[in-house]
Amino acid sequence: SMQSLSEDVPLVEKAKQRAREIVNAYREEDRFQILTNDFEGKHQRLVSKEEALALVDEIKTSPAVRNISQVLTRQKQVLGTSAAPNSISFIISDFQRNITDLGAYRDSTLQVNLVPLQAVQENNVSIDSAWFEAPVRTLNQPNKLFVKTRNWGNEDAENVRLSVTYDGETKPVGTLDIPAGSAVVDTVVINIDKTGWHEAVLTLTDYPVQFDDSYYFTFHVAEFIDVLVINELAPDPRLDAAFKSAGYFRVTNQLSRNLDYSTFPSYQLIICNGVKSISSGLSFELAEYVKNGGNLLAFPPHDADLASWNAFLKNVPADEIQAFEAVNRQVTDINTEEFVFRDVFENRSANLRLPSTQGNFRIGTSARIGGERLLTYRDGSTFLSKYRSGNGIFYLCAAPLSDEYSNLAGSGEIFVPMLYKMAISSARSRPIAYTIGADQVIEADNHVRGGESVYKLRGQNEEFIPQQRIVASKVYLTLQNENLEAGYYDLFLQPDTILAKFAFNYNRKESDLRYYSIDELENQMPPNVNVIGGSALASLTDVIAERSTGILLWKWFVVLALLALAAETLLLRFWKN
Repeated sequence: SMQSLSEDVPLVEKAKQRAREIVNAYREEDRFQILTNDFEGKHQRLVSKEEALALVDEIKTSPAVRNISQVLTRQKQVLGTSAAPNSISFIISDFQRNITDLGAYRDSTLQVNLVPLQAVQENNVSIDSAWFEAPVRTLNQPNKLFVKTRNWGNEDAENVRLSVTYDGETKPVGTLDIPAGSAVVDTVVINIDKTGWHEAVLTLTDYPVQFDDSYYFTFHVAEFIDVLVINELAPDPRLDAAFKSAGYFRVTNQLSRNLDYSTFPSYQLIICNGVKSISSGLSFELAEYVKNGGNLLAFPPHDADLASWNAFLKNVPADEIQAFEAVNRQVTDINTEEFVFRDVFENRSANLRLPSTQGNFRIGTSARIGGERLLTYRDGSTFLSKYRSGNGIFYLCAAPLSDEYSNLAGSGEIFVPMLYKMAISSARSRPIAYTIGADQVIEADNHVRGGESVYKLRGQNEEFIPQQRIVASKVYLTLQNENLEAGYYDLFLQPDTILAKFAFNYNRKESDLRYYSIDELENQMPPNVNVIGGSALASLTDVIAERSTGILLWKWFVVLALLALAAETLLLRFWKN
């Protein structure tokens, strides 16, 4: 916000001038701490008057955002180590409403003075956030990106140009009209023709506050979607055929009695097909897989062991299944509002062939569990249901997949897109961008295989080691108080091998350019916080000097003494006369 103007001068320059005036009000032997929102190490010490003025000259605008209370807390950390008997704090700020939080400040050990900078109220438009519609980006498919832009001003913003740059190419999105004090969400379609990591940035045109006009983001496109099919006996040829027809699936078939549970996290989708009895071990591992973000689809066989299956379903949790019914049923309703079937069919025509079955289990409908119907029979019972569990999703089909009981596998216009959307429908998607200074935890795949290795992050102008914690197949990175530049950062163990890409953006907290006036500050601040405003700002150095040393009265005493002496002399002269 210090990019805003006051009398055609950036506020940061006004702030530096006020800081010089304050420093110059004190003696050469006094000690100073110069502190900015960056909380840099060089500012965490007391310095001489000359050094303080030099530090003030070095100050530049920064995207770092702090509440006023955070600044005071930081300041007291240094002052607490000082032997100085008196400490006085001067806070020079535009005092935006969303960062000024001293109304309850009651600490009497530090004298606090607020020095307001009055900016011209600016109209500001920012890119608030962006997110993809689907949790997983897909190759050679239109990927919908939603972009939220906000007008922080009191006037409507018209014809705001928005563009997107990715893979080295900038494409105009169009122009936006954003009502005053409102936000709008627009849709950008990104067509991706390469696998791997991608860097992209959204940009809009706005002036003079520009730190929030760009929104960096990254995303990854996998070459294949890895699928594990757990079979009771031989692999199902119809499943294999469906996956081969799509081309982007990489399928592994395994027998239920010969599974390697440690590989489960590497699959985007697991299909439990025709497994008669689910052991307690498999039940636990499948439930954990879902809770940790996996997608699981289950087809119970007609002769399923209900006790083991319902124990597994309870573990997920999902609705239980009831005894198998060898009855012909027709699916008549498809939930096109839900992600799996949304935007799959261009026209919901009468020619769309929905599955029919010659036998199925009844799926319960417990309101407590909260299943969602995707495909429904004519009689209102459920054919395909969806359940959220932890960070993942579980899908349960009421009928076996075999041709003897269902023609779902033969319904290409339903079955193939269903499998694809299920594989990319994880309940939790990784963020495409992070906010600088928000103390977020970043999750990435762990590539350490024994031995000691340290993950590093590398930006365009810096490289650093974040706090890190490895848990099984994941590494969790924590960033605290890093003064990063907005942009892209590569994660690596070895400098020549990029493991992931992350995007960081400046905090939008200061995009709201509403300020407290001097009168509002005086009315809201507690008694131990002083607001220096009005005529005091015109001669700040003199005002501070008087407050710190007292008004210099000795000259008046000398004058009075001389006047008294003169009066005495006159009296004596007249008395003699």
